[in-house]
Amino acid sequence: MSDNKYNPQETESKYYQIWEERKYFEVDGNKAIQEENKNFSIMMPPPNVTGRLHIGHALTFTLQDIITRYKRMDGYKTLWQPGTDHAGIATQNVVEKQLLEQGITKEEIGREAFLEKVWEWKEESAGIMTEQLRKMGVSPAWERERFTMDKGLQKSVKEAFVHLYNEGLIVRGNYMVNWCTHDGALSDIEVEHEEENGKFYHMLYHFADGSGSVEVATTRPETYFGDTAVMVHPDDARYKDIIGKEVLLPLLDKKIKIIADSYVDMEFGTGVVKVTPAHDQNDYEVGKRHDLEFITVFDEKGILNDYAGEFKGLERLEARELIVKRLQGEGYIVKIEDHVHQVGHCYRCKNVVEPYISKQWFVRKEVADKSIEKTNAGEAKFFPPHWINSYNSWMGELRDWCISRQLWWGHQIPVFYCDECEHEWATENEHPTECPKCASKNIKQDPDVLDTWFSSALWPFSTLGWGNGDTEMDRLFQSQDMKDFYPNSLLITGFDILFFWVARMMMMGEHFNAELPFKHIYLHALVRDEHGQKMSKSRGNVIDPLDMVNKYSADILRFTLAVSAAQGRDIRMSQDKLEQNRNFTNKLYNASKYLQMNADTFPDMNGFCINTDLGRYIMSRLNFATKEVRSYLDEYRFNDAALTMYRFLWNEFCDWGIELSKADKASIIELGAIFKEAMKLLHPFMPFITEHLYHELSGTSLDDSDSIMIKKFPHKTKQRKEEKTFAIIMDAIVSIRRAKVLVDLANQKIQKAYVKIDGLSEKEKTMMLPFIAKLAKVETVEFTDTKIENAVSDIADTCETFIPTDSIDLTPIINKLTKQDEKLQKEIAKLNGMLNNERFVANAPADVLEKNREALNDAQKKREKVLEQLKSLKV
Repeated sequence: MSDNKYNPQETESKYYQIWEERKYFEVDGNKAIQEENKNFSIMMPPPNVTGRLHIGHALTFTLQDIITRYKRMDGYKTLWQPGTDHAGIATQNVVEKQLLEQGITKEEIGREAFLEKVWEWKEESAGIMTEQLRKMGVSPAWERERFTMDKGLQKSVKEAFVHLYNEGLIVRGNYMVNWCTHDGALSDIEVEHEEENGKFYHMLYHFADGSGSVEVATTRPETYFGDTAVMVHPDDARYKDIIGKEVLLPLLDKKIKIIADSYVDMEFGTGVVKVTPAHDQNDYEVGKRHDLEFITVFDEKGILNDYAGEFKGLERLEARELIVKRLQGEGYIVKIEDHVHQVGHCYRCKNVVEPYISKQWFVRKEVADKSIEKTNAGEAKFFPPHWINSYNSWMGELRDWCISRQLWWGHQIPVFYCDECEHEWATENEHPTECPKCASKNIKQDPDVLDTWFSSALWPFSTLGWGNGDTEMDRLFQSQDMKDFYPNSLLITGFDILFFWVARMMMMGEHFNAELPFKHIYLHALVRDEHGQKMSKSRGNVIDPLDMVNKYSADILRFTLAVSAAQGRDIRMSQDKLEQNRNFTNKLYNASKYLQMNADTFPDMNGFCINTDLGRYIMSRLNFATKEVRSYLDEYRFNDAALTMYRFLWNEFCDWGIELSKADKASIIELGAIFKEAMKLLHPFMPFITEHLYHELSGTSLDDSDSIMIKKFPHKTKQRKEEKTFAIIMDAIVSIRRAKVLVDLANQKIQKAYVKIDGLSEKEKTMMLPFIAKLAKVETVEFTDTKIENAVSDIADTCETFIPTDSIDLTPIINKLTKQDEKLQKEIAKLNGMLNNERFVANAPADVLEKNREALNDAQKKREKVLEQLKSLKV
């Protein structure tokens, strides 16, 4: 064996480079073992070019890599499609900030120059995330890496948009949208609602005829300039007489009507509500029902306009205090109450979001109808299955999807307008020169870009060449890719983007290809800290995956994530778990060293015959582990598959197999071959150390041999009769060890022991004796049909064992146990006395009583064991 100690960081970097250079990750990387009609495809959720690898990414990509490596070794033609996302708002914000630090605004340099700056920054930063992913050992087809704004995908996006536009499923109109005064229009799910401590402002609106006033309450007094009605519930007896009357808006003396609408909650506040149709989602609907005027009181940047009178030019939120102060001065404010309410914030810049009427582009919700229908017909299956309920709940409330964004970075909307005849058309032509209706050259493109999620929604098929034309054909995709890899076999992603991304891929995939884009959808939970807290910088509990790779290794981090990934349960990460799995890698390394102390190299299992009883037993246990690992991976039960490997390698192979081999040196070559086969089974989880140990035991090196990653995944699952025999052997060993503890000879060699067991043949007994004698440290082991007198005994599951006491001086052992018994009796009496003392029980704190009860129970159990031991020794 090589003397060099395994250095994970050095080895991982070296191996990864070789794997990638040899194109093992590419579709034909495993061509030698590919089987006909076995195709597997999975899409990498494209990380943002602005991003850095976080623990959630580490989990997603680890699970994807495990399943990809498994399928690749199992003979599938495998595509794991990598790529990055242009991340519209996030990326534009980063570059804008960089320019502002130099005192430059994007408007000063113009759209074209700004986009050049973003492309420069993208080129610089895009590789950061993918290099970090390489550190995790992930194996996607890097040569096919895509970017959501590469030339082929730009074509694909245009084709999808034009299709939907021509079908009437993309429309433009004045809608109430979520508006961020910094980032523009947002879709519903890009708004994060947070509880905030706000105020409830009670204001007086005087009747126009001077007959009194009504009291209304609002959380947003700065919008009252856009009020076009006041409303009450039609059944509210308090206000029946005022319906139809007019009131005057404070400070403005503008007349608005009192209307009746059942939207009003009679029990809330005064039961009188102001209606601002242009600045409130619910008021918008009321305004449409009652044909009210829609008055927008601030512009796209949140600056109050002419309707706000003396407050014109102020930013909406900054103006609130000044407006309230003025209203108080004029006697319009009755009271101000504290009020906790939900406030929407932009998911990117955290700015307060406004309901705002704006002319935007929308994908009509009908696009999703067939994907919902097919998902519920079982054409896509969720893991865990309960996610279908969340999917249906959200899709049931689906509204038209706002896809236009007021940004410069992104896919510019492929719609053009003619200034002469006002014709509007969508086209895949990047630079049309004239209006198709009137031939005017006076045309312009819509300045907005598409929501980032529009291009991401096409990812499962746009990356396979759909709509790409011939751009990068045969390099980034192949002509048969759609046939081979659509629908994708599996999607693995976090549950938090089920609606952002997953549902939209399903609607687009079905719409354009008449099939849902995935057969299986695995949604994993959150990675939390060891106390179950969400990780955040403010809490200081963030675990950086790259730090963990550097400290432990990629293998250890991957295995820790996998073994913790129970379906539907959040993952708790801790240094303790990482340390435990470091011990596991040490165990594997030491097992390999032990094997090589006995032989230089070991054969592959293929065509190799196992002849020893121990070899057959360990092979049978590997077959059982193989059966379980395959079954669990096929059901995406990653934690169960990892635990199976841990159990087999640590408990069965190392703790028993290696120990038992000390009594049967002939089995060691066979154990080495089995261990190599087990490395193939473990490889998807821990790719680096398995590669290393496989070559060490083979007497080869990755430098001049094929990788373990393109060897066939173990498939034998037959179990053998030797399992029963070795269950008895191990039972007898453990039983004798327990009996030795009774006579204070725990780790010492003893002269003789007997094993009583029924139904064994002489051949079986002869085979068992060397194993029991060696591992139980007994000079002579005999089988017996009767109980042995003058001996300590132990009863196990399959046998009874005896150690004769004739030659053992039991006096000091009996004395020691007798003293223990006396001490325990005193302890029990003391605790009983306290717990039977009514005054003590009445006055002692509950936790003290509980501790005393536990101590009593513990002492009683210990005494029972001591008495059993004494009885055994005195027989």
